[in-house]
Amino acid sequence: MDFEALAMEGGFARPVLEAQSVFRALMDGMARPGLGMAGFPLPSPPAPLSPEAGAVALALCDPDTPIWLDAAMREESAVAAWLGFHTGAPIVVHAAEAHFAFVADPGDLIGLENFAQGSQDYPDRSATLVLEVASLEGGPALRLAGPGIETERAIAPRPLPRHFARQWEQNNARFPRGIDVLLVCREGLIGLPRTVRIHQQEG
Repeated sequence: MDFEALAMEGGFARPVLEAQSVFRALMDGMARPGLGMAGFPLPSPPAPLSPEAGAVALALCDPDTPIWLDAAMREESAVAAWLGFHTGAPIVVHAAEAHFAFVADPGDLIGLENFAQGSQDYPDRSATLVLEVASLEGGPALRLAGPGIETERAIAPRPLPRHFARQWEQNNARFPRGIDVLLVCREGLIGLPRTVRIHQQEG
């Protein structure tokens, strides 16, 4: 398969209906932080962009939402070409300019403060990070609390950015500014809006 064909193929078979289905799963995930969402339609993007991350891109990205790719994503030029063809979103070099960041290697991610944080007047002008994790289980135990969670919710995704709980505490402190995170893998997705509080479980 040539490069042009690789970029053009692998999108949704029914773009509008399938994007709407993914969008509903994303909204549910952000409204109920830490609760896994699955069963939504998946495209077939070029690796290392996963089908789940590709679904997020097709549901949320458009020509007005610049995208930043981590080094693992940038190494495969077909990823940027696929995203450009199917979403029209421009690819930016600087993390602070992006509305969405797609990350294949969360363990080597730059600090969360490097991404667009929004402003006090326009907190929505911040970045959403889409982190591809190996699994939603088996990592360090994290306790979640906040809006959308009755008491507490426990998750253990792996891998996560270095010192994630500490970085997230700083993200909370910037509220209403701050980033939001989507964790995606073959098991589905988990939403982590900036309003959620995260603590690493001791022991």
